[in-house]
Amino acid sequence: MLRRALAVVPVREGELATGGDEVLAEAGGSGLLVGSGARSLAESLLAKRVARALAAVELASFRPGEWAEAVAPVVGDAAVVVLPGSADGRDLAPRLAGVLGWPLLAGAIRVMANGAAVVRWRGKQIATCEVKGPFVATLLPGSRSAPEQPEDGNLSVPRVGERRQLELSHGGAAAPTVSATDEAAAAVAPGMSPRAARNEAELVELLDTDPAVIDLREAPRIIAGGAGLGGPEEFELLAQVANRLGASVGATRVVTDAGILPHDRQIGTTGVSVRPRCYIAFGISGAAQHVGGLGSPARVISVNLDGSCPMMSMADLAVVADAPAVLRALSARLSGAVVESGR
Repeated sequence: MLRRALAVVPVREGELATGGDEVLAEAGGSGLLVGSGARSLAESLLAKRVARALAAVELASFRPGEWAEAVAPVVGDAAVVVLPGSADGRDLAPRLAGVLGWPLLAGAIRVMANGAAVVRWRGKQIATCEVKGPFVATLLPGSRSAPEQPEDGNLSVPRVGERRQLELSHGGAAAPTVSATDEAAAAVAPGMSPRAARNEAELVELLDTDPAVIDLREAPRIIAGGAGLGGPEEFELLAQVANRLGASVGATRVVTDAGILPHDRQIGTTGVSVRPRCYIAFGISGAAQHVGGLGSPARVISVNLDGSCPMMSMADLAVVADAPAVLRALSARLSGAVVESGR
């Protein structure tokens, strides 16, 4: 029998957490947005048909213990609750599972009606976890754009949100709906419950994300290089340019196999599946294995001598030129801009 699934997605200032759109799809379009700007974002997502039925809980600064207390009464009628494997999702999921008294399946790449396929041993193993009752799961960002795993036992079971999506929305609504759960937000207004107070972390300081070390799955801007860029010297320059632009560095498999960059910087079906808003490719031809893990960036810029390669054809801005030469020119231009601003 089909079990009801619900996505719970943290929101900050009207923006979904990384992987939020994927968990909505995983749950068949039924979700609960929690955080600042949740209501307006819910209306926008419904208008764009990203979701079918959404509820919104407006809460201020992120306090996972407090949020779990507020969210638990709202999701209690669901059998499967899916959160994104983003930083906020990873903080909220175990606390929510604790309040509900449900098991947590963390690091899933596929959520099913009776459990999930989860990644273990730093991505070297996929384990199938079966659960008889309700459970909470976190879905790794980029999982839905990754290639399907071989049909191996329960891995061939359809995702929760892939069958009869009407039955997965709250109340079985036939049309997209949005509701505001004011009572949930009001429940935490006077202060935390003793249990939330015991489990709440103290926010000391909120630091900006360092693009150089961020997980590529969560990077909004990526500058990547391929075999056409050159060797270690060029990639060192690429890292400097990325730092000035506030972007993360990625690469193709040829580059990581050569040991120029570590394998966690490899983008593709055999590497990391990413979903950047902007992607800049230097000397990347666009092989299927690479493009398969690229997602759908809002903007793609490609620099390559081959104007007819796949990466150039999918680019919003295609620069037919020598990739190392363009990179050096860009570095010089950015260095000049820094000097001028210093004056």
